[in-house]
Amino acid sequence: MLYRIVFSLFFKPLKPEFAHHVVVFGLSFLSKVGLLRAKKLPRPISELGLSFENRLGMAAGFDKNGEYIRPLHALGFGHIEIGTITAIAQPGNPKPRMFRLPEQRALINRMGFNNQGALAVSQRIQKLRERHDVLPVIGINIGKSKLTEAHLAADDYRVSAKLLAPVADYLVVNVSSPNTPGLRDLQQVQELGPILSAVLAEAGPKPVLVKIAPDLADQDVLSVLQLVKLLGLSGVVIANTTIKRENAGDSEVLKQAGGLSGPMLRPRALEMLELARNELDEEYTIISVGGLETLADAKKRIELGADLLQAYTGFVYGGPFWARRITKGL
Repeated sequence: MLYRIVFSLFFKPLKPEFAHHVVVFGLSFLSKVGLLRAKKLPRPISELGLSFENRLGMAAGFDKNGEYIRPLHALGFGHIEIGTITAIAQPGNPKPRMFRLPEQRALINRMGFNNQGALAVSQRIQKLRERHDVLPVIGINIGKSKLTEAHLAADDYRVSAKLLAPVADYLVVNVSSPNTPGLRDLQQVQELGPILSAVLAEAGPKPVLVKIAPDLADQDVLSVLQLVKLLGLSGVVIANTTIKRENAGDSEVLKQAGGLSGPMLRPRALEMLELARNELDEEYTIISVGGLETLADAKKRIELGADLLQAYTGFVYGGPFWARRITKGL
């Protein structure tokens, strides 16, 4: 209740992207002065050949450059997926590029993979690992640089994987964001195969997963899952944001271009989770993301076969203690 009041009085009047920067600055400051610090906890959950404190992670998109891993860990997330990172640093799309739908507890973003580039992020994570031993599992989500032509996409992903695999606990190949022109075309199996093969070649022993869009038809999802098995990936992340607006309400904000996240994504995320679990046996890890808000949501996904969970929008509207509430209940 207190967070809702603070959100309404302080954060709601601010532009969403500026509010995000205010929040992460506060988290970073509290972490640096020692007021927000994670304890070393048991890691009873085994997935991807790794040990996790709990099943809930921060989804890619919140921490673009790996700058807030420690404070997010202190707030209760057992793993942090940073990024999306591209081989070439890029500013992203013009502002405004993030929008709130408070009544629907949803967000729209068209950030466009704004990030400092694979080399800079790799160096930051390496220094983080050298300085701190209490860290969560760190996943790194990689995407195509906007300047790279589609026919050179595999080489672009290869560069990122080569730089980032040594400092990552796992890698996620993102070909499903709606905010980079032509990116989702790379989900077609004939385009996706060379990209995944290039990343696998550079990843070495590190697990590699692929993130899938909720807007794919079921048969196309199945084709990607079959490719996952054929190439020997470790699993999938399902699902990314959606460009669809059905059953999302009639807000003017919904007319903004970009990926929609929040509760309206939940039904499709659950459908895709069931589809993936039926296709992939237990050796493949499924990370379920999209519309996760409550403890009941989290339990439902685990019942349907999710191995790990992720959230972003649920945390934005749920407040700083949201992750602790979910993980305590699990």
